[in-house]
Amino acid sequence: MEIEGYSFPDDLWYDKNHFWARVEGDSVVMGTTDFAQKLAGEIGYVELPEAGQKVSQGKPFGSIESGKWVGRIYAIVSGEVTEVNEALEDEPELINQSPYDQGWICKVAPDNLEAEKANLMAAADLKSFIEAEVARVKELMNK
Repeated sequence: MEIEGYSFPDDLWYDKNHFWARVEGDSVVMGTTDFAQKLAGEIGYVELPEAGQKVSQGKPFGSIESGKWVGRIYAIVSGEVTEVNEALEDEPELINQSPYDQGWICKVAPDNLEAEKANLMAAADLKSFIEAEVARVKELMNK
């Protein structure tokens, strides 16, 4: 699905912090959205979590930096980090080039995925949220 020029694959879940989740068996792969990476500009550094680290939905656990911005990475689900995308250490720009594939951030073994899905949006539910975010950003840039 495309909204306001930004890509949002239909098979993912999204949160209001601009992260996505893809359920793969008993694991959740997460990353940042096309909207967030375009807003950030060229990513130059990613502070990744450690495998084994516990994360909580909506809480920060790392950061992403570009030349003009530093942002937190927020957990899209609660659970234990089982794997991190180590390629981002040498090539953080993979987030810009391929936010939904090669630019994934980490994999999490969720504690209670079904309950936490209630806090996420399916792609079909994103349109009004993204349109409002685009308007908010445009307003900020005009100040």
